[in-house]
Amino acid sequence: MPTPIAIAVVEHEGRFLIGQRPEGVALAGLWEFPGGRVLPDETPESAAVRECREETGLAVEPLFRYPEHVHQYDHDRVELFFIACRVVPSGSTSPREPFQWVAREGLPKYDFPDGNRELLRVLLTAAADSQWS
Repeated sequence: MPTPIAIAVVEHEGRFLIGQRPEGVALAGLWEFPGGRVLPDETPESAAVRECREETGLAVEPLFRYPEHVHQYDHDRVELFFIACRVVPSGSTSPREPFQWVAREGLPKYDFPDGNRELLRVLLTAAADSQWS
């Protein structure tokens, strides 16, 4: 059974909230969206909101789910729930370090875990599609 992981894909004014994983943890040095384990008593949406507040200090609200993805890493098999989120109205947009806002077109410059590849493709395809609308 894969470990359920909720990931808050927070977009604000065309930028996404990402942070670099610290040394001493699995996937250290890679960049990620805020997230973590889904607890037994919560939904992926509530876990994404909780994890985002714990890691970044920002209050967000869920909007919709991107496609889920199951990925096998060396350290664990995970089921990734990507939850599109926005900062709550009148909420702070200044995250705690190491999190920062990155423009959509800047995302390819960062090295993300392999389990995020499909999500990144979706995010970048959405940007390309909107240029032709």
